[in-house]
Amino acid sequence: MLRQFVSASLCCWFCCAPARAGASLTTQETRWLRAAGPVLAFSQRLQLPIDIIVQPTAGPGDVPMAIGFDGKRCKLVLSLRGNPQAEAIFDGIAEAARGAAAEAIAAHEIGHCWRYVHGAWHALPAGFVEAGQDRADSGAGALTLTAAAKATRQSRREEGFADLVALAWTQRHHPQHYAQVVDWLAAVRAGPVTQGAHDTLLWVELAREPGAFEPAGTPFDAAASLWEKGLLTGE
Repeated sequence: MLRQFVSASLCCWFCCAPARAGASLTTQETRWLRAAGPVLAFSQRLQLPIDIIVQPTAGPGDVPMAIGFDGKRCKLVLSLRGNPQAEAIFDGIAEAARGAAAEAIAAHEIGHCWRYVHGAWHALPAGFVEAGQDRADSGAGALTLTAAAKATRQSRREEGFADLVALAWTQRHHPQHYAQVVDWLAAVRAGPVTQGAHDTLLWVELAREPGAFEPAGTPFDAAASLWEKGLLTGE
């Protein structure tokens, strides 16, 4: 369940959140929101409909920051209290680059929101079609298996696009930390628990060099060509 709704208006992040939630934001939550601030300010300029939700307690398996959808709005969910991932996620990256990494996480989630709001969620780019078919033994559960495989493949594509948005954002706003952030993200995606929908290392490696991104109007535009290249080589 998503609890403790907080409006994403930039002018009231820190003054309204305690009043709506019934408690003050923690130092950790404030730090994450400040790190996400430039990304959220950018999303507001684009008029992306984003609300911020602060969970009073992280549930099992919750990631520190995630995006959800409710109708035509995106819900940026912070699950930091009691969440060991809130700090462990930055293992392996230097302290000086952790702010850029947190900003990249926010950009990743905003990449999801952009796709959803523009009606592109789980859609392939123009000119692309699903090739082949997942196979499963006939009988009970066969249709469920093939549907699950398709859903995983669709989610993996969305995660790949969002990772590229995160790196395109870093390239533009923190070029001095780009190599550290891409190494960190590659290590996260290559981890033993990463599989299925979050197996996006193909796209991360395509963006290993900052020059891999073509100049474009927004990080979403910059991500698009590399995303399509990954679809051609990895699907």
